Amino acid sequence: MADAPPAAPLRLSTVILPVRRWSQGGRQVWERAEELGFHTAYTYDHLSWRSFRDQAWFGAIPTLTAAAAVTDRLRLGTMVTSPNFRHPVTLAKELITLDDVADGRVTLGIGAGGSGFDATALGHDAWTPRERADRFAEFVPLLDRLLTEGGPGGVSFTGDFYSARDVRNIPGCVQRPRLPFAVAATGPRGMRLAARHGQAWVTTGDPATADASPKEAMDGLARQVDRLAGACAEAGREPGAIGKVLLTGFTPHRPLESLDAFVDLAGRVRELGFTEMLVHWPIPDSVFAADQDLFERIATEGLAQLTA
Repeated sequence: MADAPPAAPLRLSTVILPVRRWSQGGRQVWERAEELGFHTAYTYDHLSWRSFRDQAWFGAIPTLTAAAAVTDRLRLGTMVTSPNFRHPVTLAKELITLDDVADGRVTLGIGAGGSGFDATALGHDAWTPRERADRFAEFVPLLDRLLTEGGPGGVSFTGDFYSARDVRNIPGCVQRPRLPFAVAATGPRGMRLAARHGQAWVTTGDPATADASPKEAMDGLARQVDRLAGACAEAGREPGAIGKVLLTGFTPHRPLESLDAFVDLAGRVRELGFTEMLVHWPIPDSVFAADQDLFERIATEGLAQLTA
């Protein structure tokens, strides 16, 4: 029997919530993320989020722009941007500007959005899951066009939810043909969008196993990977051509409890074909509380302890 192919390399990234004033520790966290060697540092693109609703919370794009100015190697990204309060035309302009300031170090994490505070902040009722999926299916291809075709000829489009008229985005992204999309998806329509437009696919785990055992949650991840492979086949794309990103913190696994716990989870997800694993930067007295020293040890030693 032939040997199994080697597991894909796994990169470690972090999510830094935009909860700190830039002059009071905010800048230092992004600089430290680069020092620790994280592949990418993402931030949540929300107007507010869950238990942080009544606490400081800053905008994602300005935060990433500031982070780009104080780092040199660290990739930066959103995790994730959604149509809940974004429009493709204005978002595209902000993204080409951010990619320019960062000199081509930006990844757009993008998803259909949820039913949280963002969903009603602009004064309309929250969309149903189907309405969110419908909008997302229009949002992603239009954003793709705006970032790749927004030269002197401009981009025009009239859809059911979004329109663009003779929009130009000169000079375009530093990254060509555009900055990469990491598309968050669990359902079949989202998986197809990821397969067609994404350089990576993002998951927090199978929603059906959110309250299950660690083994059941891992089985759910395996099923998601299989469904993505099916969507790639439908799109005429090799499954290995798309990155696979796991945002931790939403399954029963607790990778920041110990170095061994991290190594165990990282090894398992690498075997499933994941190429990037995200851990939240610790925030005291919150759902993301964790020992800072252990977190930094995981950042610098964790992946090195995986067997080749």
